[in-house]
Amino acid sequence: MTLAPAPLYSDVHPGPPNGEAFWTDTSDARRLRLGLWRVPDARGTVLLFPGRTEYIEKYGLAASEFAARGFGTLAIDWRGQGLSDRLFDDPLTGHVDAFSDYQKDVASMMRAARQLNLPRPFFLVAHSMGGCIGLRAVMEGLAVQAAAFTGPMWGIYMSPHMRVPAQILSTLMPRIHKGHLLPFGTKREPYVLTEPFDNNLLTTDPEMYDMMRDQIIAHPDLQLGGPSYVWLREALAETKHLASRAAPSLPSITFVGSNERIVDVPRIHNRMENWKGGQIRVIDGGEHEVLMDLPAIRDPIFDEMVALFLNTTTV
Repeated sequence: MTLAPAPLYSDVHPGPPNGEAFWTDTSDARRLRLGLWRVPDARGTVLLFPGRTEYIEKYGLAASEFAARGFGTLAIDWRGQGLSDRLFDDPLTGHVDAFSDYQKDVASMMRAARQLNLPRPFFLVAHSMGGCIGLRAVMEGLAVQAAAFTGPMWGIYMSPHMRVPAQILSTLMPRIHKGHLLPFGTKREPYVLTEPFDNNLLTTDPEMYDMMRDQIIAHPDLQLGGPSYVWLREALAETKHLASRAAPSLPSITFVGSNERIVDVPRIHNRMENWKGGQIRVIDGGEHEVLMDLPAIRDPIFDEMVALFLNTTTV
């Protein structure tokens, strides 16, 4: 597998100064972008699984926090987002043909980690949709020593009156060749460019919200809007399937904001109640992106993650 140099935008809210990026290919010939921040004499490497609509540069702050604690970071742009191959003629529509395709992305990322000879042990940090992808990956034996999840998409929050229509439409629309359309209530434009900071669903930190806006305004090729009906169908099926499976035997910790309004919070509690060796932390006042919230919220989370990682390397 060849790793070719790829762009890594460092002009707007950059991560650590030694960042680099690579192109890699999946088994089904999709080109993906990986971002790497190395640390001298690293204690290990964080494998960072972003959420839907996200991109490597958004996690520059997280990479800096992990670097300050002695860990390198390898992040991925999933197929269909960031600078990885987009899957529709309209690049702003979030899409995947099947959720299992994301596991091909994970496999490509792991091959690259080995080829780059990144310091072990490996640890997973997975946010939102990345938490769904990461849960299946660890269930199937991902070679990490511990896992940390933030706002994991183990279910999608919907008001009760929308659940049945969402199920019906996400099944029906692809059958009538309309699976590429956006579900009702979603927008083609990125959330942070259409919604004000006040009462937003992501963060209580105005500086972090500005960062999200600044990066995609400066680099429109990173932008992504709402998901397709096919994506919704696949996400609902995948989260339902994962809920039926036993938790893996792996030390883990999950963080969820007390004001979480994007993913299904009861699903998170149900999972962690049955995860031997798993811990859950409800972050008072936190929204969906607790790693990109006020320093008083995010700093202790990074500390707890690293404490988990170090504990697994000393037992």
